Amino acid sequence: METPSSIKKIGLWTSTSLVIGNMIGAGVFLMPSALASYGGISLVGWVFSAGGALFLALLFSKLSKMMPTRDGGPYAYTRKGFGDFPGFLVAWGYLISTLATNATIAVSFVGAMSLFIPVLGTNAIAAVVTALSSIWLLTWINTLGVRAGGKVQVITTALKLAPLFLIAFGGIFFIKFDYFHPFNLSSLSSFEAITATAAMTLFAFLGVECATIPSGAVNNPEKTIPRATMIGTLITTVVYIFGTLSVLGTVPPSELQISVTPFADAAAVMFGEGSKYWVGAGVAISAFGALNGWILIQGQIPYAIAKDKLFPSIFAKENKKGAPALGIIISSLFVSLLVTMNYTKGLVEQFEFLVLLTTTTVLVPYLFSAGSLIILYAEKKVLNTKGWVNTIFIGIGAFSFSLWAVAGTGQESVFWGFLLLLAGIPFYIWVIITRNKEN
Repeated sequence: METPSSIKKIGLWTSTSLVIGNMIGAGVFLMPSALASYGGISLVGWVFSAGGALFLALLFSKLSKMMPTRDGGPYAYTRKGFGDFPGFLVAWGYLISTLATNATIAVSFVGAMSLFIPVLGTNAIAAVVTALSSIWLLTWINTLGVRAGGKVQVITTALKLAPLFLIAFGGIFFIKFDYFHPFNLSSLSSFEAITATAAMTLFAFLGVECATIPSGAVNNPEKTIPRATMIGTLITTVVYIFGTLSVLGTVPPSELQISVTPFADAAAVMFGEGSKYWVGAGVAISAFGALNGWILIQGQIPYAIAKDKLFPSIFAKENKKGAPALGIIISSLFVSLLVTMNYTKGLVEQFEFLVLLTTTTVLVPYLFSAGSLIILYAEKKVLNTKGWVNTIFIGIGAFSFSLWAVAGTGQESVFWGFLLLLAGIPFYIWVIITRNKEN
């Protein structure tokens, strides 16, 4: 008979699909249009942002080896390196950012489905019902245990990668190199254009840390998580760069700059007009899969904090499937509220503001994790020079990239993100007082 602990374990490919699935959402299908005004030089921007993502992948791979069974990922590393309070603030910001992300993904899913069900694009009630249905279906699946959510993640990741791979590599045979001349279509210098496109594309790699968060539910985590993180990041990088290359090379720049369906337009050139529907299906599946992966995360973060008694104990309770069901459900209630705001006249601007407000908070954990790597390595009192050089190289590289990413979010996002973190302080004080009274 299986015990709860054995039921919930996931392996390499499920962990890898969590990394890929959470990084590749619906937004990547629109990225070539955003980059079209820069031309082929945007590919160099992808390479720069991919380099930063690989630093982060190395960072979380190394940290997961140091702390292989600690749930919470960046939160656990920050708490170990800097203490309870910084750990709580990182988790607080990351959780709220995850909830806003899930609301955004649910809205994107409805938008993708409107290609097949046009009423979703014109009727707010139909749209909000569809969004809420997707949230609660995936909430139910994830309360069945991490393996149940993991199976959905593997399937949706495979289905979303299929059209992306087909266009990324099939498009090579349709590329017109005239579309890459001039290489830099913008009025900016090459350096400025590369910086601008790298800043735009770096957000496509957020989620690289996702395999580390449910680490206690992973088989052989000290080996599985580093492998999953690196494999997932490399596959995602290949899809992003070759996908952009193929779309830029098959759709005329003038058309691509105004396109709202760049991958579908590229598919039409390669395989005919009917192909836009299977690309549209890929967008919908991509959003659905990303929503599934992030709903899994939205339960694991408060679960990890609550186990350390830095969050209400209700979030640490597991059901018979080993899932933090109440935490997932409570989090989905907040996501549902945000989605409803998006479809409520007068609240759309507030919804957009919340998304902007949380952009910075998903990047701050990377900064603290990079600092924690060096602190934790120092605590091991390792005298090996090669090991120190490698650790400092990865730590500084990941920290520099993360700091640059935070700066790239803009002054307004940084300001409101900082206030959001400060807003967690009263909640932290309340939790500590409550905990002390119970003791």
